[in-house]
Formats: sequence, C-alpha cells, structure tokens
Amino acid sequence: MTKKTIAVVCGGYSKEEEISLKSAEQISEIIDKSQFIVYTVLINQDEWSVLFPTGNLPIDKNDFSFRFRENKITFDAVFMAIHGTPGEDGKLQSYFEMLNIPVTTGDSFVSALTFNKYAAKTYLKDAGVLTAKAALVRKGDNYSIQEIIDKLGLPVFVKPNNGGSSFGVTKVKHSNMLKEAIDKAFKEDYEVIIEEFIEGREFTAGLFISSNRKFILPVTEIISKTEFFDYEAKYKGLSNEVTPAEISQEQTIRCQRLTYEIYKILNCKGVVRVDYLLKNNQFYFMEVNTVPGMSKESIIPQQIKTYGEDLSDFYTKLINDAIERQTK
Repeated sequence: MTKKTIAVVCGGYSKEEEISLKSAEQISEIIDKSQFIVYTVLINQDEWSVLFPTGNLPIDKNDFSFRFRENKITFDAVFMAIHGTPGEDGKLQSYFEMLNIPVTTGDSFVSALTFNKYAAKTYLKDAGVLTAKAALVRKGDNYSIQEIIDKLGLPVFVKPNNGGSSFGVTKVKHSNMLKEAIDKAFKEDYEVIIEEFIEGREFTAGLFISSNRKFILPVTEIISKTEFFDYEAKYKGLSNEVTPAEISQEQTIRCQRLTYEIYKILNCKGVVRVDYLLKNNQFYFMEVNTVPGMSKESIIPQQIKTYGEDLSDFYTKLINDAIERQTK
C-alpha cells in the first residue's frame, strides 16, 4: 500500500496559535505512520513552512508543495489544526478547494458560517434550534447600551463574533461595564456579539459522520472553577471535564440527537464539537467548533477515549473520509 502524504497544518493569524501548535504536535505524534507520511506545516503571518528539526523549509503557495533534497513533495490531504483564522473561518478551505486538496473539515462556506457566531445562531434559530437571544454590533455602528439591556437583560456575555478560546470575552453584570466590555471585544474582532446570560450547566458533544459510520461521542460536562469557561479554565486546568456527563440517559440521547441535527443542518464534515447550556431541562445551542482542540488536554480526545475508539484509528478515518469526499 502506497502511503499518503499528509500536512498537519497549524499556527494561524490569531492568539489561538499557541493552542493550534499543541494540537498539531499531538496529531502528528499519533497519526498512523504505517499508512501516512506526516509533515507539520506552519502557517502564520510570518511564514508558510514545513517544520524540521534542522530548519524550516518554505511552502510554495502556488501549489502547496515544498522541496526536500531536490524532490518536490506534494500532499494528498490536509489535517486542519488551525483554531481561528485562517483555518477555521473558510479562508484556507477556499485555497485548498482551488488546489483540489482534501481537508479534514467542512468546505469554505460551512467554515465561514459556523465561525461567525451570530450568523450560525441565526441560521440554526430559523431551523428551530433553541439558542440564547443575542445582539450584534460592528465597529463604527451607533449602538444604545440601554436598548441592548432592554432586549437581553443583565448579566450578558460580550464576545468577539469571529473568534475562539474565550479571548476578549467578558461577563457583564452592570450596565456601566457594557461599553468597556464591547471595546475589549473590538480589540479582537470587528464584530461583537452580546448574548443573554443563561444560568445553567455547560455541556459539549462531539460528532463525526463519515460515509459509512456515525461516531456519536459521549457528552462532556464542563465545570469551571472560574466564573465562566474562559481561557484560564480551558487551558490552565481551572475546570473539571466530566466524560461521560452525569446526566440522565434521556438527556444524553437528546443532546446527542440535537448535535446530529445541527451537524446535518449546517452540512458539517469531519469532527466537530457543539457547546450547550442546560436550563430547565432544555439544551440551548451556544456555538459549534469545526476545528476542535486536539491537544492532550482537549475535550474531543477525551471523548474518543471514553467512546472506546483508538485515537490513531480515529485520525485515520478522518483523513480517509476527507480523501473519499474529494474523489466523489
């Protein structure tokens, strides 16, 4: 069997680069080397290059190739490990679509839609999915603090509309803090989403649907030691992640079924993670992660392990699914 050549693409143009590098390290280590030749490719504002211990080699952006010992190396597929722009918002997906290189995520449209929190919420709300009320403010807009509060109440969460890992997120309890929180979020993005506060337990569910199998992963409850699931809670050990979640079987099935419906409505591909809040026995959609973290501390690897699937085999299925989709 001829080995496929895979690029594990990491880095990015946002503060999530650090997390992306950790995901890529884990992915590159675990991918089955008997089936795949693996290169880690760094894409950031400064360089596009293949990482080697002896020094990085530049990527030719014309066809996403590189030269190694006078040989031209091309890739059979891309394992996307960039969280945030340009790997989760559709920009790189568009580039790889033009080059006809398979990617382990959904296409450029799906990626752009799901990365925009407000657009995804609106799209799913129209499809009947329960979600928190929200308002959107763009840079340069005239907005009324009082109108936002009248619509959403207090507390509210203020977030960059296009971003992740809780950078620039504030929980606002008093009206006089709202403008400061919006200004903080504007430092991360040109759009800011303000969401009503839903007091409830936080859950997340992973899912991967291939051409011949559904991986409906266990539900995880996130119990943050901070006031909400912020960067410190996510990446500095200030949270407990309980997998499988200690909820009833009926609630588990309902959460997994909702995740499946969202996956199909949005036409997601590859593995995704959907976040929820549970209040009065109702699951409220919060956001969908189309390039979820894959570091040792990340939730999806925990869910795969609890599911009983070998992580290396799971990655093989992700890669092969991307290649199969491209050839149809």
